[in-house]
Amino acid sequence: MATGTIDRAGEHASREKRMAALGSVGSAVVLVSLKVFLAAVTGSLGILSEALHSTLDLVAAVITYLSVRVADKPADAQHLYGHGKVESFSAFVETGLLLLTAVYIIWEVFHRLTSGEAHPIRPSASAIAILLLAMGIDLVRSRALARVAKKYPSEALEADALHFSTDVWSTFVVVLGITGAWLGMKFGLPWLSMLDAIAALGVAGVILWIGGRLGRQTIDALLDVAPRGLRERIQRAVDETEGVLAAERVRVRRAGQRYFVDVTISVPRTASLEQGHAASEAVERAVESIVPADVVVHVEPRAKTDEPLFDTIRAIAQRRGLAVHELSAHQYDGSLFIELHMEVDERSSLRDAHREATALEDEIKRETGDGTRVNIHIEPLGIGIANAEEMKELSRAVQHFLNGLKSEYSQLIDCHEVHVRGVEHRILVSWHCAMDGSLPITEVHDFTALLEGRVKEHFPQISRLTIHPEPVEES
Repeated sequence: MATGTIDRAGEHASREKRMAALGSVGSAVVLVSLKVFLAAVTGSLGILSEALHSTLDLVAAVITYLSVRVADKPADAQHLYGHGKVESFSAFVETGLLLLTAVYIIWEVFHRLTSGEAHPIRPSASAIAILLLAMGIDLVRSRALARVAKKYPSEALEADALHFSTDVWSTFVVVLGITGAWLGMKFGLPWLSMLDAIAALGVAGVILWIGGRLGRQTIDALLDVAPRGLRERIQRAVDETEGVLAAERVRVRRAGQRYFVDVTISVPRTASLEQGHAASEAVERAVESIVPADVVVHVEPRAKTDEPLFDTIRAIAQRRGLAVHELSAHQYDGSLFIELHMEVDERSSLRDAHREATALEDEIKRETGDGTRVNIHIEPLGIGIANAEEMKELSRAVQHFLNGLKSEYSQLIDCHEVHVRGVEHRILVSWHCAMDGSLPITEVHDFTALLEGRVKEHFPQISRLTIHPEPVEES
């Protein structure tokens, strides 16, 4: 996805979240006004508790609006992981406000029930109708907020949606209480007026339940508790990624709607830097297919459980910054015998080169066993580009000689692209050799070595030969 498309999507999400939060502020203002008016007119403790509840909802809605604006800001020099935690802190503050409201309501209920003082209430059908209207507003806003919070994971909007949803149930309890008090006044049953205080107690209970639930969620977010099952899903996806031996560690934290995932993976120690990087990029894509995340991958080189001997030797050489080739190994005189060619800086002295060879030999023995015998051929690693002179007469002579060998060897079909160059007082020869494409590569290697010997025997002035074998259909 293009960066511009991602930016536009982020701006759209941020705008929709801000509008949802702003709508909550407007709804809370209307609800507070209605409930404060009803509390003054009726003297109902239940309605008063609802008015207090809605007042705190208004404060929470304002906090949510401000936190959503801040949380969507990009990371900066002081906030390297962005501002997403602002939403979690906002939700935590809202939880505290809910619990304080519940404590006050419970205290007021027990004060009214135990003080013996008269607290007359003036219920009416119009008050009940206004409360039902408030319920409708709460229901519409809670659903709208929940939809946006689910679409763009936002703890602050989720907390606001919970506030409005608790208002639906708490207002319903108050409606029952005020209806009971109204019926008691109408039919001369004074004991029904106690339903108002009981309704207030019910409101406090609902607030405590929702506040506790929200509190656990926000504390988990602030303490970086990973969502249940997410770490396991990520680990499985990483383990199944091509080029990865295993996911050694997975850590997940969340800030707002963004996740931060740290993964440590192991790759074969013989893998090149580019292969390790490709594996880490594949891991990033695998994680991002599960959650929107900022992924950091740390790569550890590891030996495979069934690592071949030659891979072990190459890994040892690679760790020491050495290039090796022409590896061979066989059992000899009851022990493992290893031969290889090691390349060193062409400016090195024999003493320095031998020191490198001895250190490599010792490390190979430690990995393969003390009984192993190692023989290392040292050759210079070319670092410069020398000038070469084409020797055309000798090129034609070598090509004529090679093609004359076709009658002796059935493997040989054609020799072409023969080049003979004079380089720094040495003669170098290279050519392409066409053979049957179905031949085993081991047989091809042995045959090219035989050709090298025949050419050097006939042209002893040649220093080095390089043969490129190719199947006849590509010659």
